[in-house]
Amino acid sequence: MPKRPDLRSVLIVGSGPIRIGQGCEFDYAGAQACRVLRREGYRVVLVNSNPATIMTDPEWADATYLEPLDADAVAEVIERERPDALLPTLGGQTALNLTVELAEAGVLSRFGVELIGADVDAIRRAEDRLAFRAAVTAAGVAVPESRVVSSSADLDGVSLPAVVRPAFTLGGTGGGIARDRAELEAQVVRGLAASPIGQVLVERLLEGWQEHELEVMIDTGGNCVVVCSIENLDPMGVHTGDSWTVAPQQTLPDGEYQRLREAAFACARAVGVATGGANVQFAYDPASKELAVIEMNPRVSRSSALASKATGFPIAKIAALLAVGYTLDELPNDITGKTTAAFEPALDYVAVKAPRFDFAKFGVADPRLGTEMRAVGESLGLGRTFAEAFLKALAGREQTPERELDLPRRSEPVPERWDLLLESARRGLDLPGVHEYFADELRAIAAAEHELAAGGDVAAAKRFGLPDATVARVLEIGEDEVRSRRARPGRLAVDSCAAEFEAKTPYFYLSYEASDPVPQGSRPAIVILGSGPNRIGQGIEFDYCCSRAAGAFRRLGYETVLLNSNPETVSTDYDTSDRLYLEPLTLERALDVCELEQPEGVVVQLGGQTPLGLAPGVAAAGFPLLGDPLRAIEHAEDRGRFGALLGDLGLRAPAWGTATTGVEARAVAERIGYPVLVRPHHVLGGRGMRVVRGPEELDLGEPALVDQFLEGALELDVDILCDGESVWLGGILEHVEPAGVHSGDSACVIPAPSVTPALEAEIREVSAAIAVGLGARGLLNLQLALHLGELYVLEANPRASRTIPFLAKATGIPLVDHACRLLLGAELDELDLPTRTTPTRAWAKEAVFPEDRFANAADRGPEMRATGEVMASGENVSQAYARALRASGRARRGGSIGVSLQAVGGPSPRRWSA
Repeated sequence: MPKRPDLRSVLIVGSGPIRIGQGCEFDYAGAQACRVLRREGYRVVLVNSNPATIMTDPEWADATYLEPLDADAVAEVIERERPDALLPTLGGQTALNLTVELAEAGVLSRFGVELIGADVDAIRRAEDRLAFRAAVTAAGVAVPESRVVSSSADLDGVSLPAVVRPAFTLGGTGGGIARDRAELEAQVVRGLAASPIGQVLVERLLEGWQEHELEVMIDTGGNCVVVCSIENLDPMGVHTGDSWTVAPQQTLPDGEYQRLREAAFACARAVGVATGGANVQFAYDPASKELAVIEMNPRVSRSSALASKATGFPIAKIAALLAVGYTLDELPNDITGKTTAAFEPALDYVAVKAPRFDFAKFGVADPRLGTEMRAVGESLGLGRTFAEAFLKALAGREQTPERELDLPRRSEPVPERWDLLLESARRGLDLPGVHEYFADELRAIAAAEHELAAGGDVAAAKRFGLPDATVARVLEIGEDEVRSRRARPGRLAVDSCAAEFEAKTPYFYLSYEASDPVPQGSRPAIVILGSGPNRIGQGIEFDYCCSRAAGAFRRLGYETVLLNSNPETVSTDYDTSDRLYLEPLTLERALDVCELEQPEGVVVQLGGQTPLGLAPGVAAAGFPLLGDPLRAIEHAEDRGRFGALLGDLGLRAPAWGTATTGVEARAVAERIGYPVLVRPHHVLGGRGMRVVRGPEELDLGEPALVDQFLEGALELDVDILCDGESVWLGGILEHVEPAGVHSGDSACVIPAPSVTPALEAEIREVSAAIAVGLGARGLLNLQLALHLGELYVLEANPRASRTIPFLAKATGIPLVDHACRLLLGAELDELDLPTRTTPTRAWAKEAVFPEDRFANAADRGPEMRATGEVMASGENVSQAYARALRASGRARRGGSIGVSLQAVGGPSPRRWSA
């Protein structure tokens, strides 16, 4: 049936700040839905509290509210906007729980808001553990032996070991494994506290069983398709978000896979998913062929983004269209242009996902994985074989194990387990707890390395999938020599139909096969290097900048080419850029893409620290870097050089010195006086930064700058547009926390209440001097401190900062778009910028920490620990800050809803196309 004409406006509830277990994959889903529903002519109202996502830029919806995601705030938006329908399946657990709360409070019925995609009964049946068990068993699908409990007094007779799964939570929050009665009682108490309805499922632990996920779509006609099968490489007991996974599944015989497929459809129908996507998770024992359903999410899930990028099937987009009345057979497959969405994807390549962890941020001495998710991000590798995709995912993590490899622990659920297994395969050791298929693949990688060492056949090693860095290590030569001895890889399209039809979308991966035919571009190309997997300190804010830049360069007449490995984000959507390469952000792949594309320029300033690290190698290979940033990078990232530059410019900075050893560091500290701040070079998110108050605390593991710690100082963040000769201040943000707290962990407000006209004039002078001294072009971020009435310069970042999305929304100025014009050579006076930015309301930003995962996560200090942030406004900074505290969950009250970004006082659409 065609779309519903009786619906005029649709409310979409976002997922809020990035958290462990609920990351930017939900922002990707919401952004897709906003875009496609507007194209269909619906008025879209969006409520979200996250400033870092591109979906809260004003052009993505007709009315955007940056507000706390609680029932009272959303009810106010509903009362003002009067939407016809609410689509609750795109904002993770936050949106589902809010929907149930709004329905129970009578808000939806009072204002005549219809739920589309999934109704309250379906949400309850999926999220309430007792109701889910009853629904699926009635449909003939087995579940593990379990008991639903609401009190720790209900545990008599429970078999151990057991898994505790709280109801209405995401990412396994509050869950865990219990092996004795004391652990069980403690875990149940914790789970009951985490569950909004005070309910947990205590389930038999299916230890050693395989875990499989199916992403399914269902429409109003009852049609069901499997979009993607995903197999966890780790066994049951490790959360799917923490497990390495592969798509399509590799080890099930077809008959067993068909059992899972039929069971998934039965679950979706039994729960009552009306339309859209659902994620069904199964446990499977290969020995007995016993199958059990673990849980089902009646919404777009964390795995939906992975499945979309693995197959090219836009799950969130199709889910939104199904919710407004379309059926699968009415919707075209964008990839092929010839089939419909009812056509199940078939892959002639392999996709492997690798999780990324940041345990070191929280001082966890012996990290272990369980049913509660701990990963902060992930990378996706695409290859013609499992081995090739696995090695790409491994490189795409941009992370080496945080501790020395302890091979006897290779059977344990530790974050570095697959590094341990691969190293064990190299040494000919056994590979316990791994399906024999995957064990053989690891042994094949080890054999390929041994054959390379014996024969030196680089071409064969590259055909197998060994990366340049591995070839260089094995042959003990440089990567540049490896590059000179091997051919250029082919460019292969993600086509969703195993090459049965030609792909129409420009979404590629690289492999050593002949390239698929690709039409030559008619316009000059610009390559944008993305930010890679999410991590603390380099998150969705940088993906925001890359995504905005892709659109800005397109409008300026260029073809945009994006390189990124993160499957969760908008930048890796197949229509964000003219051509997308889903590849690791390594120098090897950056140069391969540049050689294929022959760009007019490469952008390295928008993706955080990762592309800055690649910049020298890209430039050395002869590819022009837009904005000519190398000198600025070298002088700003090396703390000693930057300190010397400030001295040359006559600017005030804390007393400092550089050191490479503990002895040198203590000598510097004795000279300048304790307390001191230790700042390693070339880091993001304050990695390794710390305040030291005495010589007994001071030791170094890497070169660093040691400078005077300005106790009690007020910190300011300044984001600047510069053209190499002059500057324009995008805004001055005042930190709420004092000096010593990382800027990413501190709340901040604009306008800055402590900045007088005289101080602002001084900041402008300092900004201009530093920008010209660095020769910076595009975006520049300065961190300043006001101490005893004097202004000090702490550091400069000649790139996009994590405050850019917040500042752009607060001021209504599309800073990234203007920066793109500057990178192409425009001067500031060509940009039609106002003399001074003056927000019409006060805005505040507050950090969000993974306190539910790590006990000390909210202890703020020089090293960043926040996973996300929220944004809110008010008539003054006090009101805005109170509202931001409410949005972060640290306060239960605070202000009322403000105007939408598109309303009077917000940015006009014209200004958002710089």
